[in-house]
Amino acid sequence: MSLDWTALSDGELAALSIAGRQAAFAEIVRRYRQPVFRLVRACVGEPDEALDLVQETFVAAHQALSRYDAQRAMKAWLSTIAINKCRDWARKRTVRRFVSFALPIDGQAETIVDDQVPIDDSAADRQELDRVTRAISTLPANLKEPLVLRTIEGLSQAETAEVLGISQKAVETRLYRARARLLEKLGNR
Repeated sequence: MSLDWTALSDGELAALSIAGRQAAFAEIVRRYRQPVFRLVRACVGEPDEALDLVQETFVAAHQALSRYDAQRAMKAWLSTIAINKCRDWARKRTVRRFVSFALPIDGQAETIVDDQVPIDDSAADRQELDRVTRAISTLPANLKEPLVLRTIEGLSQAETAEVLGISQKAVETRLYRARARLLEKLGNR
């Protein structure tokens, strides 16, 4: 008899995955890969890096599945892991930038990042989405994370507070500040 993985709860999938059923974890990944990708992309601003971090998130989640509390929302638990992976990525990127400036180039070709929207991507709404995503990714982590969790991922204020380990009032304050900064960065468009 074959199980209908889509009918099982997140807690049941976690238990089956811990018991060695690979298809159970595959269903968890199927359910949450898009929300985790949106969260990570909004935090790092680079789709290619986001894909790598999503993969790292699910690898870490699989390894930590025995610590998952079935009473907690799987999306919030995975969001916590994803936020931590984004923070790690940002720290590593800062170190790499520092080291790259400190070391001589020695004739090596420099890679120049093109922040412009590709010419063939002419849809105005796509350009605006890219512009907003880049602006969000430049916000400080303490403002970016609550903004992404609440407005993009749709977590409740309580879930956002739990993921970030802060009070609900702090979430509210940071959201206000993040939106103000974002409006400032984007201008009056």
